[in-house]
Amino acid sequence: MKKAPVYLLIAVAVLSCNQKPKEVTHEYTNALIEESSPYLLQHAHNPVNWEAWRPDVLERAKKEDKPLLISIGYAACHWCHVMEKECFEDEQVAKVMNENFINIKIDREERPDVDQIYMDAIQMISGQGGWPLNIVALPDGRPFWGATYVPKDNWIKSLEQLIELYNKDRAKVTKYATDLANGLHAINLVENDKDTDLYSLKQLDASVQNWTQYFDTFLGGHKQAPKFMMPNNWDFLLHYATASDKPDIMEFVDTTLTRMAYGGIYDHVGGGFSRYAVDTKWHVPHFEKMLYDNGQLTSLYAKAYAVTKNELYKDVVEETIGFVQEELLDPSGGFYSSLDADSLDENGELEEGAYYVWTKEELTQLLGDDYEVFQEYFNINSYGLWEEGNYVLIRDKSDKKVAEKFKVSVPELKTKINNSLALLKKERSKRSKPRLDDKILTSWNGLMLKGLVDAYRYLGNEEYLSLALKNAGFIESQMITQDGSLLRNHKEGKSSINAFLDDYATVIDAYFSLYEVTFDEKWLNLAKNLLDYSKKHFFDDASEMFFYTSDKDESLIRRTIEVDDNVISSSNSMMAINLYKFHKIYPEETYGDISGQMLKNVQKDFDTRAQSFSNWLHLVLFQNQNFYEIAVVGDDYKTLGQQISKEYVPNSILVGSFGEGSIDLLQNRSVPETTLTYVCIEGACKLPVTSAQEVFEQLKP
Repeated sequence: MKKAPVYLLIAVAVLSCNQKPKEVTHEYTNALIEESSPYLLQHAHNPVNWEAWRPDVLERAKKEDKPLLISIGYAACHWCHVMEKECFEDEQVAKVMNENFINIKIDREERPDVDQIYMDAIQMISGQGGWPLNIVALPDGRPFWGATYVPKDNWIKSLEQLIELYNKDRAKVTKYATDLANGLHAINLVENDKDTDLYSLKQLDASVQNWTQYFDTFLGGHKQAPKFMMPNNWDFLLHYATASDKPDIMEFVDTTLTRMAYGGIYDHVGGGFSRYAVDTKWHVPHFEKMLYDNGQLTSLYAKAYAVTKNELYKDVVEETIGFVQEELLDPSGGFYSSLDADSLDENGELEEGAYYVWTKEELTQLLGDDYEVFQEYFNINSYGLWEEGNYVLIRDKSDKKVAEKFKVSVPELKTKINNSLALLKKERSKRSKPRLDDKILTSWNGLMLKGLVDAYRYLGNEEYLSLALKNAGFIESQMITQDGSLLRNHKEGKSSINAFLDDYATVIDAYFSLYEVTFDEKWLNLAKNLLDYSKKHFFDDASEMFFYTSDKDESLIRRTIEVDDNVISSSNSMMAINLYKFHKIYPEETYGDISGQMLKNVQKDFDTRAQSFSNWLHLVLFQNQNFYEIAVVGDDYKTLGQQISKEYVPNSILVGSFGEGSIDLLQNRSVPETTLTYVCIEGACKLPVTSAQEVFEQLKP
């Protein structure tokens, strides 16, 4: 995901999701009324003749010889809504657009394949990007102009100049579009590097050392504002710190996770994380809450709890899952996409963060005698003040320190704080809620499923496993098709888009992880089927990487190869790790060779940009250190497997069965009336043991 300027990313809500819409008659209705995306439906009554991105629309543009006007945004995009109000709802603007262009609206969350290409284009054109992303392109989709938010008068002027240029100097426009298309191909090339050696631990140490210059060791995260949470960064550093005995790195990870959990970016009242903080201390968030953030952070904090046994991390996991259950869970078992940032204030006006912030007067009235403790705990002072008398709750002290100040025990303090937060939640429920984006996206559900599995694995709460199984069943029944492919989106029983590589990668990872905690081979087999489908329909023989789009989808300007890890890990890094793990179970397949070559193809950038390849760096550790296949066989295989899985052992896979399982690692291992565990490396096993503790002893270097 490209990092846009903050002013382009402040979210907006249009209606509260707990309000029943009034019946409204609309003067205009366009083709978007047939779509399911909440974002596209918001534009269905613009006077602009919007169309969705479809092959027949592109063909019509060619027949009518009209340029495409492509506008890309998402449901919580503030400046998207501003531009809609100023431009797309205006009849004068609509007249210019309708007469001269084929107008296409795109939800970037549904069609990241299109967004990736045009975001690269606008960055080549202007040096920056953001949303709304507005592109003017030739009828075949090759862009020749782009901009983000544009006010009405400038928008009309720009469009009139562009159509005049298009009609009078087509050769110039076509040459520019051709050059730009060539550039879009060039910046996405991945060289197939056969001759290099795999990245070494020495090189990895040097790359992480270079990365440390960007660490904010006091407040956590990187030395910058805004601060994105970047869960894959801290996930790798947690692995690196524990696998390579780096206490200074572990201290930094702990600082980062603590400060994020203390910050206003975390919703202390209702649980869950907002998208990013606009400042360096994780205080004032961009208030929208995304499923993909909360899924990844659930997984991260669960792993960190397994390593540290820090109760703060456990609380974060439990409260975040509570938020997701309460606000984003569809009755079918799927998870919705997001909550917007803005909501209606007491005057009925849209205001950013109105649902989440508090005045001192409100707090003193609600909390009474407990206000003094609450004020100290959540900094109802200059440190916690946001603007216009509104406070965003933020911590900067441990429970122990606050308890000592008020001469109470830590349990007594927590009881007081929890009672106060319950009062605030009850009061907050009376407010107008942020708007819900209720489309279900496969890849984001895969990330949440993995979070639930990790939460069950490391916290042991059976409810999380039940929730995970329901979601896994939803994906199986609703998102996997008869030919074994996946669908990208789902809303009210309908899906309209074929899945992309990240959809496959996240679901494969989640299903594999679900197998490890259930030993139900159904999930392993489903994951393998999806992996094999990906190899057949997404793999590029030339680069030995995976395209983002399937060979069954319509051709775009290019088939993108996504390699950089951002707020979500790149689809290729996730696939490379999936392939590596499946190689351990199915060594006769080519999975391991492909994974190793993929790593070679991208590792040249690790020296200087480790943070942009953090998910890939797990593979460097896997390739250079012992990686264990742990097989549990016998009557009590599930109980012993659960005991083993509670330990954080990222350099391992776990398989198990009652008797002879169907996979090679479980063959010829069964002994009647005995449960044995085999710790193996590439199929060569140590002597079997009967307890989890003995397993951990065998895992020691």
